[in-house]
Amino acid sequence: MRERALLLLALGLLVAADVLLPRVLNPYYLTILSRIGVAVLAAVSLQLVNGFTGQFSIGHAGFMAVGAYVSAAVSVHAGAAWLAAWADALPAWALRACYFPVPLLAGGAAAALAGLAVGIPALRLRGDYLAIATLGFGEIIRIAILNVDAVGGARGLSLSAPAHPGLDLRYEGLGAMYGVVALSVAVISRLVYSTGGLAFRAVREDETAAESVGIATTRVKVEAFVVSSFFAGVAGALFAHSEGYIHTNSFSFLRSFEIVVFVVLGGLGSITGAILAAALLTAAPELLRGLGEWRMILYSVLLIATMLLRPQGLFGQREFVPGWLRSRREAPRAAARG
Repeated sequence: MRERALLLLALGLLVAADVLLPRVLNPYYLTILSRIGVAVLAAVSLQLVNGFTGQFSIGHAGFMAVGAYVSAAVSVHAGAAWLAAWADALPAWALRACYFPVPLLAGGAAAALAGLAVGIPALRLRGDYLAIATLGFGEIIRIAILNVDAVGGARGLSLSAPAHPGLDLRYEGLGAMYGVVALSVAVISRLVYSTGGLAFRAVREDETAAESVGIATTRVKVEAFVVSSFFAGVAGALFAHSEGYIHTNSFSFLRSFEIVVFVVLGGLGSITGAILAAALLTAAPELLRGLGEWRMILYSVLLIATMLLRPQGLFGQREFVPGWLRSRREAPRAAARG
């Protein structure tokens, strides 16, 4: 009963955020908050591979790019006509509620397929070789998109429908965005802290020992990579529909490296740490903007100091996950660890 009440309260807060925040905050602050949501989901999805499975992937932005471009293409080439056709039959909120999940799922599914195609050959590698392979595949994805005119090529892709002038395909509601982020984080948490999720951590701790007890380590790594890619694609779709315009420059190696920093700084193996680090590091450059040219220097100094003082990350492997997101076997162990 208590969990249901908390769920209803959370839904109420998300609806209120969707309605009220655009009225009380200017677009600048709304943009920062939306980017924090995207960063949180990207960091938590990469945590599944880097933190819980013990692999080192640095091409995550490539899968965000797949999700962003596929979802934007679905909206521009198919969603616009559907929205225009039903605009007079349904209220705006109902129309958005029916349509919004479609490009998100399309982007996530496309990124998952890309993750499967990349993961099967790449995840037979280990260590630095795996990192180089994922980096290469991420750049291949980005360069390939640059040469596809159907999604704008080097011009980028705008979420506008020339055949339906005045129709806005963006979605600026923070309530819906953070609802998707919260649901995705809950799914990943439930996955890694379930009984089946023990296989991910077994591979992380000792891959040879995991194989000796019958765990198909390559299959486990590919599964983690595909799930991680799916949610990276959802993050990319959220980015595309909140920004309204996407370009491959937003998904370069620097973006992949930034997501890795979120995971490492928060603590490898801590979803809570990834969320906190993503939120802080996304907001920090904007909060320090008043310092002018010194802000990026101070930002870098803060990162270096944190890594020197807390090399295990802000949270290490500590976690604050509700009991209902853990399996019955995992919850007592978490309580024993404190």
